[in-house]
Amino acid sequence: MFLVSFVLLLVCVLIAVAFVTLLERKILGYIQLRKGPNKVGFMGLLQPFSDGIKLFFKEQTYPYFSNFIIYFFSPVFMLFLSFLLWMLFPFFMNVYNFNLGALFFLCLTGMGVYGVLLSGWSSNSNYALLGGLRSLAQTISYEVSMALLLICLLCMIFSFEFFDFMKYQTYVWFLLFSFPLFMCFFSSCLAETNRSPFDFAEGESELVSGFNVEYSSGGFAFIFLSEYMNIIFMSLLCTIIFFGCNLISITFFMSVVFLIFMFIWVRGTLPRYRYDKLMYLTWSGFLPLSLFYLLFFSGTLMLIY
Repeated sequence: MFLVSFVLLLVCVLIAVAFVTLLERKILGYIQLRKGPNKVGFMGLLQPFSDGIKLFFKEQTYPYFSNFIIYFFSPVFMLFLSFLLWMLFPFFMNVYNFNLGALFFLCLTGMGVYGVLLSGWSSNSNYALLGGLRSLAQTISYEVSMALLLICLLCMIFSFEFFDFMKYQTYVWFLLFSFPLFMCFFSSCLAETNRSPFDFAEGESELVSGFNVEYSSGGFAFIFLSEYMNIIFMSLLCTIIFFGCNLISITFFMSVVFLIFMFIWVRGTLPRYRYDKLMYLTWSGFLPLSLFYLLFFSGTLMLIY
């Protein structure tokens, strides 16, 4: 049953990715005072499917001097990691009880940087390599503060299982007494998924589309799918941790959609950071704050218990 439900979940997530891309193009269009996709199907609803067909039927090219096996393997590796992340979706009924979900999440986000780095390096392009190195430094830096922020909230539930967030947020959301943590965690999610204003791995102005510049057709589509699946999962994770994990409530799914909208809204309104400001933000801003909250929460819980 778990295998059937997991496959069904992945199909729904892939359809969600298609419509999140449409939502992004529509919102960015209205932010820039234009319509966005509105010709293919009713209100442009079939646009994501035509884009997907176009991507997979384009010619697959590869650089002659690239490291061929790693070049082709990297996008598949990135997509596989994104699929694995969705094993953490908190089902009510499971064949097995995934009680170390938070550790599994930290392991997968730690491995995610290898896909970007290998795809940038194996292309044998200076622009792609620079994009991969930027992403490596950025992801490792923000993983530290993200892990500490997650540990702060795990102190509240005495468990590594995400489903326990539902039990402890029955009467009050964690957002209400840890709003600064939510803002830091959401910013770290933006940095982890290489989204604006932290999209240094894909800086078009100086890197010609960054680490994926040499990819076309299926390889580019896999990288694209991986990025948007990570965005949806990070929105889901923020909702589970801060907005209560009540899966039988429509409010839960509306909160996920609102956080996805926040990802797009930030892209449409904020300019890209300077690289030294990016590093300063995590090491001098998020890290001290998360350490302070960790000491405060753990000290308070020791006094209570």
